[in-house]
Amino acid sequence: MEPFIIFGLGNPGREYEHTRHNIGFIAIDKLSIAWNVDITRVRYKSLIGEGKFGENKVILVKPLTFMNRSGNAVSSFMQFYKIDAARILIIHDDMDLPFGSLRIRADGGSAGQRGMQSIISRIGTNEFARMRVGIGRPPGRMDPVDYVLKKFTEKDQLGLDLVLDSIVRAIETLLTDGIEKAMTLYNHSVLNDE
Repeated sequence: MEPFIIFGLGNPGREYEHTRHNIGFIAIDKLSIAWNVDITRVRYKSLIGEGKFGENKVILVKPLTFMNRSGNAVSSFMQFYKIDAARILIIHDDMDLPFGSLRIRADGGSAGQRGMQSIISRIGTNEFARMRVGIGRPPGRMDPVDYVLKKFTEKDQLGLDLVLDSIVRAIETLLTDGIEKAMTLYNHSVLNDE
């Protein structure tokens, strides 16, 4: 069976660790713990780990190309593994969703997210699964760039833990029962429903 490749978008480097923009990297780290997958190899300018969830061969990927060039890594993996876009999932941050919300879709546009724009441009289709993870809007007049590059606060941490647990369950549902079931169960605000 073809592998299912899960890409978490973010920026490499210590200064970006645990920032809102790096929620994709944080989610991949959570999946690696849940599924006991070591993410230690470098391939196609990405940190990767290979493992299994149930009957599914999974590859967890953190592109090291910086967010705006994520398409370079995604296209390289698709070409190497000769897989269809239906076998990938992209996890990324979304300022237009409240903190704690998840939105899973089977296809769609970039919603202005530059990493997603890069992927759609490089692979030539928007027909791939994506999970938008809400980080909320910046407070007051804070610059959006400054906001997404701020680290999650200690106050955010409890909510973030709940979000990450839901991300893992949603992806496990997607792999075992399909994207429609995952959308039905997890397209909501994790924090309001707990």
